[in-house]
Parts: sequence; structure tokens; C-alpha cells
Amino acid sequence: MFMQSTKPYFIRALHEWCVDQGFTPYLAVAVDETTRVPMEFVKNGEIVFNVGLEATNQFLIDNDAISFQGRFSGKVFPVLIPIGRVSAIYARENSEGMAFEITESNIEEPSAPTRLGRGLASVDMNTDANTESSGQIPNQTQVDRAETSKPSSGDSPAPAPTRPTLTRIK
Repeated sequence: MFMQSTKPYFIRALHEWCVDQGFTPYLAVAVDETTRVPMEFVKNGEIVFNVGLEATNQFLIDNDAISFQGRFSGKVFPVLIPIGRVSAIYARENSEGMAFEITESNIEEPSAPTRLGRGLASVDMNTDANTESSGQIPNQTQVDRAETSKPSSGDSPAPAPTRPTLTRIK
């Protein structure tokens, strides 16, 4: 019988403990070709993530990998970390946590888009394809451009947005 690694269970437990105590959980990762991380933030083959609830979106610790979305320099980046590449999880405030041995990962990157459900497929976030012709949902910049190029329906242009002011009444 194949025995599951205890590593993902310890990582989940320490993450939950940090959150319950009001601490900020940090995750140290040894980067290799199987990790999907923003490479511009990797130093000496390692990267440290704030994996607190406010810092991540769609955070999931599976038995094989940790995945989430994070913001790096204002851009959303999907992160995938094989469990074997996690070197430590600890609280930023007091450094309480656990270090782990780095092992080779057995996670393989899918070669074709994976079907996620009825009519859905995973999308490569690094492509700059024209979304209007490909049927994809336009990003916020394209929406902003489309909204600013619409002609106004009234005779006079809409007033420029101003900062709200407080009027004191006696």
C-alpha cells in the first residue's frame, strides 16, 4: 500500500494555525522547472510568498500542489507550487513554523488546454491575442477604451468627476 506524504497535511495545519492566531503565513519555495511562479521575484533559486487570506485568491493546498492567484507589481499571476518544492511555512511575526526537505516533484504541466467544465477551457495568461476576434472576455483596459470612445447621448459632455466635499450646516 502506497503511503501518502505527511508534508501537505503539516502545511495545511500550520497555515490554519497562522490564520487562527492572526499571523501572516509565509511559504518558502525552491524554484525549478515544475514551479509556476513570477520569475522576476526569484532570488537564489528561492521565492517566499505571503499566503495569508487577504494576499491570495483561490488558495488551495492539495496533496500534490499548492495553487493560488496573487498580485505581483499590480498584475494577477496564477501560482502553482508542487508540494515537494515547499521548503518551509512559517509565521512572519514570530518565525514559528516548519522546514521541509526538498524533493523532486511529479507534477506535469498539461500540454493542451484542460477542459474545466461545460464550454470552459483553461487559458494561457501570457498571450496577448486580440480578445475581440478570439471570443475571449475583454480585459479591463479594453473595456475602459471602449467606454471612453463611446459618443455621449446628451448635448453637453458629462461633467468631469470631482472629489466629494463636506458641507457644514449650522
